Amino acid sequence: MLMAQTDNNFIMLPTVDFCFKELMQNEKVRKGFIAALLGRNPEEIRETALIPTILPTVYSDDKLGVLDVAVLLKDGTQIDMEMQVIYFSYWTHRILFYLGKLYTGQIKKGESYKKLKKCIHVSILDFIHFPDDKKCYHKILFCDSKTGTPYTDLMELHILELKKIPSKVRNEDGIIRWMRFFSGKTREEFSTMAKTDEYISEAYSELMKLSADEKKRLEYEAREKAVRDYNTLMDSARSEGLKMGLQEGIQKGLEEGRQKGIQEGRQEGMQEGRQEGLEEGRQQGRESTTKEYTCRMLSHGMSPAEIADLLGEDRQMIDKIAAEFRQETEK
Repeated sequence: MLMAQTDNNFIMLPTVDFCFKELMQNEKVRKGFIAALLGRNPEEIRETALIPTILPTVYSDDKLGVLDVAVLLKDGTQIDMEMQVIYFSYWTHRILFYLGKLYTGQIKKGESYKKLKKCIHVSILDFIHFPDDKKCYHKILFCDSKTGTPYTDLMELHILELKKIPSKVRNEDGIIRWMRFFSGKTREEFSTMAKTDEYISEAYSELMKLSADEKKRLEYEAREKAVRDYNTLMDSARSEGLKMGLQEGIQKGLEEGRQKGIQEGRQEGMQEGRQEGLEEGRQQGRESTTKEYTCRMLSHGMSPAEIADLLGEDRQMIDKIAAEFRQETEK
């Protein structure tokens, strides 16, 4: 048996989205975390029903997929929670898109706007999202830009940055305790945190059960490997692409600039030629690099959606390159 050969100290990490989603299947765990987010007593949270999630359906060709947790409260509030360890350049755009989709998806054409209820998107990030800010937890809502007066609480963003958790202090807010739990790495750390809160204690018990379940562990390890492989490919493509694009762009730009300057025969023309050629060369180098690395990532099984996210390029442009790539490979 595979499990018999494994380390008895193994424990799943909540930062792996599969583990986070499994933890949130437990109603008491779910209630405790949501209460901390809303700043309420867990006993006030009467109902937390899981509902079908929206994120995986946005791009059907997104092979890595997104494992989020969507919850409906008794008062109609919808909360979508997502654990994310992979850095995204356009995270703000992404979460606004999903929050808008969650909000508008509540009613159908012709139905009254009165039916619209509060929607919250929760990002639990294992990377730095606000580099110029030391706060690890942000609650964001619509407000007047001059007075700071809230306009509405119908849409909220909660952003938790695990990398910024402060050194332990007395009387920590419940949300900080949960963040500390999610970022735990060993049984000892989880066990210690379980003593601080009965709901976190329940999460620790659930984590132990999940870690001892052979089937769940295999699913966890498969997900962990997929995320790790994705990260490795992203890092490699990013570093190689930047290096190649810079070198190629500068080289082409200098050469074309020299040629244009020489042809005009004047120092001014030479200077302008160099500058224009440099800019044009950089652009050509960027386009060439984008195409090359898009094709390389397609050959590794990545989807256009994933590639567009990584490169920060327009989805239509990546789709066009992907279509050309398919035509070439089918010849």
